[in-house]
Amino acid sequence: MNLLAIFQNKVLISVMVGWLLAQTLKIPTEYIRSRKWMWAMFFAAGGMPSSHTALMVAGTLSVGLYYGFDNPLFAIAAGVTMIIAHDAAGVRRQAGKHAERINLLFDELLHGHMWSEDELKEIIGHTPLEVIGGIILGLLVAIVQWLLWK
Repeated sequence: MNLLAIFQNKVLISVMVGWLLAQTLKIPTEYIRSRKWMWAMFFAAGGMPSSHTALMVAGTLSVGLYYGFDNPLFAIAAGVTMIIAHDAAGVRRQAGKHAERINLLFDELLHGHMWSEDELKEIIGHTPLEVIGGIILGLLVAIVQWLLWK
């Protein structure tokens, strides 16, 4: 197998571009929200837009566009995408809220907050708007790539 063939995989390229753009967009969208440049947002699991959702939507739509919407791979990709989008705004969002409350409880109990690397991560999920942002970004990435390469 030719290792360079991986760079011709249009679905993989769409997935990676969707993820990279989403992670990059988290920096200016966080600045708009907080008025602080937080470069670490590039590596964050939360924030606007949802990179998990953008990655999966871009990949799923690319499978449909390049291999057909009647292809079983599209059906599997669509199902996994729905699970990931639901999880991003559901389970992971609730886990982040729980972490926030637990951290507050520890802070109150210990009188005087000493930051610890063991502190629970609070931004691990997405709001529904962040997931919608990921969906829109993923759709745009796949459509633009398909229009450029068809």
